Amino acid sequence: MIKSFLKKLATLFVIVSFIFAGMGIAHAQITPACDTACRAKLEADLAVLEKEINVQNELLQSKQREGVSLERDMAILNAQIEKAKLSIKAQNLAISGITEDIGTKNKTITVYSAKLDREKESLAGLLRRTNEIDSYSLTEVALSDKNLSDFFSDLDNFQYIEDAIGNSLDQVVTAKKITEEAKATLEEKKNKETDLRYKKELEKNFLASAEKEKASVLKVTKGQEASYQKVLKDKQAKAAEIRAALFALRDTGEIPFGTAYDYAKIVSQKTGVRPAFILAIFMQESGFGKSQGSCYLKDPKTGAGVGKNTGTPFADVMKPSRDVQPFLEITGRLGLDPYTTPVSCPQSVGYGGAMGPAQFIPSTWVLYEGLIEKALGISASNPWFARDAFMAAGFLLKDNGARAGSYSAERDAACRYFSGSKCSGSSWASSYGTQVMNKAETIQTTMIDPIENS
Repeated sequence: MIKSFLKKLATLFVIVSFIFAGMGIAHAQITPACDTACRAKLEADLAVLEKEINVQNELLQSKQREGVSLERDMAILNAQIEKAKLSIKAQNLAISGITEDIGTKNKTITVYSAKLDREKESLAGLLRRTNEIDSYSLTEVALSDKNLSDFFSDLDNFQYIEDAIGNSLDQVVTAKKITEEAKATLEEKKNKETDLRYKKELEKNFLASAEKEKASVLKVTKGQEASYQKVLKDKQAKAAEIRAALFALRDTGEIPFGTAYDYAKIVSQKTGVRPAFILAIFMQESGFGKSQGSCYLKDPKTGAGVGKNTGTPFADVMKPSRDVQPFLEITGRLGLDPYTTPVSCPQSVGYGGAMGPAQFIPSTWVLYEGLIEKALGISASNPWFARDAFMAAGFLLKDNGARAGSYSAERDAACRYFSGSKCSGSSWASSYGTQVMNKAETIQTTMIDPIENS
């Protein structure tokens, strides 16, 4: 009786310990460094800043409807500068809140990971003890020096251990679920923080550029409208020069940047993917093509071919079971010779066979043909024609998540465009994504902004 009572008491103690341990951990999870009052103040400050930003937006829209003049453009610059300053303040506040959330999630992961390790060790010990008790046979009972009451005691232990195992398994499942949820939320928070910091840097760069432009205009014009008209003419000349500059495309030569930008704007209207990012993808692919070269398919049965410029044999120019037949159909519809139409050469791993500026493999292109033709109002899409390639890339980037417009979303979309997986999938894909984002920023600030602000 005493042993049974002690066992029940011990079981109750174990269960209560688990409950209180869970309560302690839950308390650690929901007690952030920034308390409720702190969070409320952050949200209130953000709301005030957003109202002020909206005021500047309304002022900008009002001024932009007026005729071009020095006074108007100075007012626009001032509004843009003030808006950028307010945006930077808002982003600083938002980053502070997210940093607190990241700290809280890190603590949750640490606590529950440790709990998971402890429960696994406890479970292993309980299972070993169960195996020991379960291994008794009737012969051992009959021949053993133990009396029957000792064996009945072991049976009580067995029931107690089984109950403890069930409880421990529940704890393991709960701890594992909470840890995984916390890790997923942590990744989202980190991406959001990265996006805000990137946006903040863009705002800071824009602010510096706008203040520099304002100082330059005032210095040159000295407040005189006639002098400002000359400044405008210079800006328009620069914009025309940028539009006329050649923009390289893989396997199709070069087109004026203005034409490429016009294509990107049409794609953006259809897909929601911003023009600078679309153009950056094509700039990246063009540079990649220079280093990798182009090939011709020669054997439709094996997918083998040769280098376009060197004649070097390549075994895996195209995957025969997947891409050769779609490639023959695409070139046939367009009246092209499939054996003298350039495609990408194979890399160190996998196949080549990607077509035109957007570098779609044939089996992927046919999936998007209908969308491309409907969006452009054409009867047959051509992977080697820049306009069609831009639209194809836009639809794929949209499907890859680029429409969200944040730094992390666009970078992951670029990585998926290149490798089929997120940037975390490989360092090579990650490097590609980062290069695309750097190019997008350069294109926006040095090419698109001068055109739009001329």
